[in-house]
Amino acid sequence: MIAIGAAVLILLFFASRWINILNEYERGVIFRLGRLVSGARGPGFIFVLYPFEKMVKVSLRTVVHDVPSQDVITKDNVSVKVNAVVYFRVVEPAKAIVEVENYLFATSQMAQTTLRSVLGQAELDELLAERESLNDKLQTIIDAHTDPWGIKVSSVEVKHVDLPQEMQRAMAKQAEAEREKRAKIIHADGELQASKSLAQAAEAFSANATTLQLRYLQTLTEISAEHNSTIVFPLPIDMFSAFAQAGKKGES
Repeated sequence: MIAIGAAVLILLFFASRWINILNEYERGVIFRLGRLVSGARGPGFIFVLYPFEKMVKVSLRTVVHDVPSQDVITKDNVSVKVNAVVYFRVVEPAKAIVEVENYLFATSQMAQTTLRSVLGQAELDELLAERESLNDKLQTIIDAHTDPWGIKVSSVEVKHVDLPQEMQRAMAKQAEAEREKRAKIIHADGELQASKSLAQAAEAFSANATTLQLRYLQTLTEISAEHNSTIVFPLPIDMFSAFAQAGKKGES
């Protein structure tokens, strides 16, 4: 009975190793006596003849890897800390197991070194304003290096650029000066347009004396409506000259 029980236990043990079920996003890389069996198996039911065969499971889902902050010295000699996120997945499970010892660790290290190298060739303004092009460049370089491992890098995104305090203050002053410059330019443009309008109005009044007199009367009306005060209304000098000429004719 003991022998039968032991035999049953051994059979159950081997059966648990022979019968494997892989999910839809998993593949099995099979080694038979240390040699790679061509092609990855799965998903579904997989029979592995243990101990002559060994199976390594590989997930095909996209991995979101957070690259730790890296010290980067930009092209214009500014020291910053930059972190990023890398999206990648296994497209060839056999290569991911055979060509590299640990594809997750290897991809992480490749992302860190490439991040320092590429961003170190860019100036600070480019790093802050042109992240899209830098992201594309990082993705292309990392993907080219991980392709022999059967890894596809789909996207790289620079998340945060940590600037030194003195650089932040300098950039704040620069932004404030730029806003003041724009305000002065807008104010000067307004003054120029107003002066042009006044010059056109002066030309119109000088061409027609009646228009000037009507504008004068309108201004007096507006003053009397706003302030309850006495207004001294000066007569045009032309009226006095007309009376003077009439008096001279009467004396003669």
